[in-house]
Amino acid sequence: MIDLRYVKKLIEIIDESTVDSIEITSDKGMKIRISKSPQQRGGVQMAAPMPIPAIVPAAAPPRLSPPQGTQMMSDADAAPATESPKSTSVEVKSPMVGTFYKAAEPGGKAYVAVGDRVSKGQIVCIIEAMKIMNEIESEHSGVVREILAQDAQPVEYGQVLFRIDPNG
Repeated sequence: MIDLRYVKKLIEIIDESTVDSIEITSDKGMKIRISKSPQQRGGVQMAAPMPIPAIVPAAAPPRLSPPQGTQMMSDADAAPATESPKSTSVEVKSPMVGTFYKAAEPGGKAYVAVGDRVSKGQIVCIIEAMKIMNEIESEHSGVVREILAQDAQPVEYGQVLFRIDPNG
């Protein structure tokens, strides 16, 4: 049985300190993990969706008359532009600033690779922040289509780490 006063005291201590995460495992197999990101002082916060700027089409260049003896092409005569299908992939973003690791230890097997199927809650990487190893879990189920971060390289808050195809 977990003593809630103990957990509340741990949360208060973590909240007042510079430590971002703590994990405690008892002899009976009970596990408590409390973590916060540097931006979350005092409570749980959800990252707001980042606005995507609207793409404004450039002004069309003025139409010039063709030189004498050449035929003018209408827009209907031009080859139709092929539109790419809308991407259905979802992104796994970094919840903090730190160093990205694809495996639990140097030279170890990567948590995921391109083409692997992942489930919601599955650990996909580790981000080291302030000498604390933070396991990052996927918020989506699907197939990993891209890994955008490089092993042992710094990542920023909100940086896209993976693209997952939920329909894959």
